[in-house]
Amino acid sequence: MFSDQQYLTTDQYRDSSKLDARIELHRRFSTNPQGWFAWVWDALDELPRQARVLELGCGAGSLWTACPERIPSGWSITLSDLSNGMLDAAWRNLVVIGRGFKFEQIDAQSVPYPDETFDAVIANHMLYHVPDRKKALSEIKRVLKTDGRFFAATNGEQHIKEINAWLTRAMIKGDLTKPSQPFLLENGLSQLQEFFSNVELSRYDNNLCVTEVEPIMAYIRSGIRAVEFSEAELAKIEKELRQQLASDGEIFITTDAGLFLAKK
Repeated sequence: MFSDQQYLTTDQYRDSSKLDARIELHRRFSTNPQGWFAWVWDALDELPRQARVLELGCGAGSLWTACPERIPSGWSITLSDLSNGMLDAAWRNLVVIGRGFKFEQIDAQSVPYPDETFDAVIANHMLYHVPDRKKALSEIKRVLKTDGRFFAATNGEQHIKEINAWLTRAMIKGDLTKPSQPFLLENGLSQLQEFFSNVELSRYDNNLCVTEVEPIMAYIRSGIRAVEFSEAELAKIEKELRQQLASDGEIFITTDAGLFLAKK
């Protein structure tokens, strides 16, 4: 389901509500006070003050709403997503900034721009949703200028391992489907090196210390695998979380995210 474009556009990312629930858990309970989007901006700050920038899979535009003051006035920015619902959410969130963002529905496997158009392409936690990733990476390389940069964020194998453990213990019948996320911190380098000669990985130092059960349940219910669980199984998870919170005073969740910087 991770790369089923029909499901992704009509269910998971039909609008921004499910993604918003997952972002909110990180926003409220991350141990790193800098925040994910501000950390990504530290890498983007290296780009020229005059640049053409394309984001693939922009979602609700959170990268840009998080740090609007860091957007150079000389950037020409195209925000794209496969889902029209997400583009609508991005437009609504960004129209108040007063910048001339361009919004387009784009499949990363077929980018409708000429060769060497952009100074930078951004793919923030989306490449694992692309069915033919090699085709997408080829397209990204094609539309980048000779000295262009590609920023690709993803998670590692240990990301939210506690949530996966709760899901596994709660399943009454059958086995929990292992998510297929074939673009991870552990294997992304080799995939990118097929197309880019210079690739570096930076990891974001962060975990979650959660003091409320409801945001975790909202996160779980928003996930792709939520459909595998009955209300009884979800109630079992909630009961375990409440017991852990009462015992420990907080619920610890491992996060493992990072950013690949590839230069053409």
